[in-house]
Amino acid sequence: MVGQVIAARYQLDELVGSGGMSSVYRAHDTLLERNVAIKILHEHVGRDAEQVERFKREARAVAQLSHPNIVTVIDRGERDGRQFIVFEYVEGENLKQLVLRAGPLPIRRALEIAVEVAHALGFAHRQGLVHRDVKPQNVLIAPGGEAKVTDFGIARSVDVEGLTQTGSVLGTSHYIAPEQARGGAVDERTDVYALGAVLYELLTGDVPYAGDNFVAVALRHVNEAVPGVREHRAEVTPRLDAAVRRAMAKDPADRFASMDELEAQLRACLAELGPDLERDATLVVPSAIRAGTRPMAPKRRRGFALPLGLSALAAAAAAIAFALIHFGTPDVGGGSGTPGGGGTPAGLHAVRLQAAGVYDPPPGDGQENDDAVGNATDGDPTSYWSTEGYDDGLAAIGKKGVGLVLAAPQKTEIARVTVTSDTPGFVAEIRAGASQSGPFESASDSQTVGRRTTFELNTGTRARYVVIWITQLAHPDRFRAHVNEVTARG
Repeated sequence: MVGQVIAARYQLDELVGSGGMSSVYRAHDTLLERNVAIKILHEHVGRDAEQVERFKREARAVAQLSHPNIVTVIDRGERDGRQFIVFEYVEGENLKQLVLRAGPLPIRRALEIAVEVAHALGFAHRQGLVHRDVKPQNVLIAPGGEAKVTDFGIARSVDVEGLTQTGSVLGTSHYIAPEQARGGAVDERTDVYALGAVLYELLTGDVPYAGDNFVAVALRHVNEAVPGVREHRAEVTPRLDAAVRRAMAKDPADRFASMDELEAQLRACLAELGPDLERDATLVVPSAIRAGTRPMAPKRRRGFALPLGLSALAAAAAAIAFALIHFGTPDVGGGSGTPGGGGTPAGLHAVRLQAAGVYDPPPGDGQENDDAVGNATDGDPTSYWSTEGYDDGLAAIGKKGVGLVLAAPQKTEIARVTVTSDTPGFVAEIRAGASQSGPFESASDSQTVGRRTTFELNTGTRARYVVIWITQLAHPDRFRAHVNEVTARG
């Protein structure tokens, strides 16, 4: 079918996957000039009214789920009697491919992925849907590193009897919960079990139970004791090992009561690892670069080492500085140096910012999810303010940008603003002004925002209001940006 055009709009470019019920193609949306993924039901399956209804139900179910860690449904239709669903196209590999290529993941990375999957599934559960086929193949890793859950093809309502009745077995045997293997009733805890099995594989590189066929593996899930992660990887903490065991408990009553509870425990395990100094170090734009001059080249190492005691002190000092910058303890210097310069001045303290509104000047309508602005400073990294979704980005409708306004208690000096986002890839700068409604003047360089990005403000910036001025959006399904948390220091 490669080369064919579906619905006079979607040109099939490449077959990227195929299963028993359907095939998935990368396609080009000729109307909106973007890549999409199209799942097309196999012809022989399309003659089964029950399978067709299940396929339609997947589209209806996932269309209700607007979440950064769930693949978005764009369209649904029928061509020559064959059903199809159009999804956002996620460039990258699935989690199974990642493990096969890289082996067991670093513990921190495994936990980060599991937290994002749990966050997505918890959201689906609150909308009344159980996935029922959670497996690494159904988790895509986007270029920015975020996980996206896909393939709700056998999802069912939590509280409504659907097509898949008790007594039928659906799911993938390497991750199937015991009650599901028996053909019994399922609920949110069935997905908890499957995610526990997935996390086991991310940490060890192997599935918890192997076997020659579906039945053999399913029986092991039903009958055999839960394997311990620490038996294969000693550096895994006892708390994380216990979390995986509890998630995979044979009796649903012994598992975490909800996906939200599992997510909270995984976040606690992640916090237990401490800060990742190498990857999460605050991004600082050197003043030399901001001024347009060429930074000095780093000096070549000459093979001399600090004495052990001094090395330990230096490492401890770096860790303390990181913690102070990232966790906002007031009245202590950040101590973060810049290449070719003398470092950040000591004495930086936390500046309390409160989300105050949005800045959406003409041709904008002055509104941009105003009711969610408080999420950006509520201390909860899982909540967020979001721009609206734009089919073709801001420039396509003549908008130069859109912003989130934050207010300090009074006019004060602000040295840096840190933005946390679960939709990395958008471009922003910090602007400052004396009024919530503007005008605002540029106070920092423009940067591509990652999961945690710090903007260094121009020396001497004093303001009552700052705006995170977003000029380019990310996510090609519908361009948008999330701001989960904003903190500042002055």
